[in-house]
Amino acid sequence: MVDITRHDARRLDAADPFAKFREAFAIPRSADGEMIYLAGNSLGLQPKSARDVVLAELDKWAAKGVRGHFEGDRPWAPFHEFLTEPMARIVGAMPGEVVVMNSLTANLHFLMISFYRPSGRRHKVLIEDHAFPSDHFAVESQVRFRGYDPAEAVVRVRPRPGEETLRTDDLLETIDANGPDLALVLLPGVQYYTGQVLPMQAVSDAAHAAGATVGLDLAHAAGNVELALHDWDVDFAVWCTYKYLNAGPGATGAAFVHERHITDESLPRLNGWWGHDKATRFEMTNDFVPIPTAEAWQVSNAPIFSMAPLIASLQLFDEAGGVSALRSKALQQSDYFDMLLSHRLAGSVESITPTENDQRGCQLSLRVVAPGVDGHSVFAALERANVDCDWRYPDVIRVAPVPLYNTYADIYDFVAALEEVLS
Repeated sequence: MVDITRHDARRLDAADPFAKFREAFAIPRSADGEMIYLAGNSLGLQPKSARDVVLAELDKWAAKGVRGHFEGDRPWAPFHEFLTEPMARIVGAMPGEVVVMNSLTANLHFLMISFYRPSGRRHKVLIEDHAFPSDHFAVESQVRFRGYDPAEAVVRVRPRPGEETLRTDDLLETIDANGPDLALVLLPGVQYYTGQVLPMQAVSDAAHAAGATVGLDLAHAAGNVELALHDWDVDFAVWCTYKYLNAGPGATGAAFVHERHITDESLPRLNGWWGHDKATRFEMTNDFVPIPTAEAWQVSNAPIFSMAPLIASLQLFDEAGGVSALRSKALQQSDYFDMLLSHRLAGSVESITPTENDQRGCQLSLRVVAPGVDGHSVFAALERANVDCDWRYPDVIRVAPVPLYNTYADIYDFVAALEEVLS
């Protein structure tokens, strides 16, 4: 029998081994009760324990002033180090390959200084055609900065006509065909618009075979899908922490540099005081000695109040057994979502996100196809109906049931609300 009633959703929730984690998060409310919150792909919910972590740092500031940099359970000077090992587990890296710092786009610029090294014919950058605007802008500006014309130096890989997502064969063939010209392949782990998980290891292998470096934007992948950056031999990666990692609006980003590059003195790098040898940092000399980890790319000390909520969130990931443990629920929820859509909204709403497990994460990208119905109007009506999801132009409603805090009942209630709006 097909599970299509709310009772069935509650039964699934009762059997969910991760159900207890919902209580660890603050669920937004309206006058009508809890919101149907499916916008974790844009902003993850607040771990309730984040308040205590932030208040502890505020109390330390009040009590200790400048001495807080070196005193207490979590001194501020090495504060980012408390995040290193749990973050490395999130992305499948060695601790020395990861640093929490800056914002995603700032980190992308910093690392492109090191890893986009055009020379002669080999000067092009490959991105996807519908790249997130920030990535697109960063790539174009870096290309111009090196003296090239983006119209010629930026290669865009596209889906086939009439298709929404990238075929792996087409992606790898495009890398191979442009191989002698490519200096860098820069792609997302999860494509922000379609929710497609790209073949990251295959991309890394193909880029290296072509003689290019490879970087990944993991904004929609970190905390969502299993990653193995070290084993995949990715050169560098960047990500934010306010989506699936629940660190709060504008929270500090993070970066990965493969260990084989850490001590490569030939790499250009923009240096700053906080990337300098920790043992001699406060001797205030002007001879830069890089830290022998990804921390060498740091330029400034930690923004404590932007990092503190991430401590709370990463503790919850570890308690849940990590992304690999949560992945099974994420896939089951996506399958349940697809099943409800096919039974209740076939012919009115379609998902453009792949259904294959290796090509999907938490996000489903929905398109309203009911004749004569404007998708954005449907989205606006959902917002009025106590639903939080998001809209991406030109015509996609993105929803993301997050396994740490979303329930099967959330999914059922969303589909019911969507059905009511369309009726």
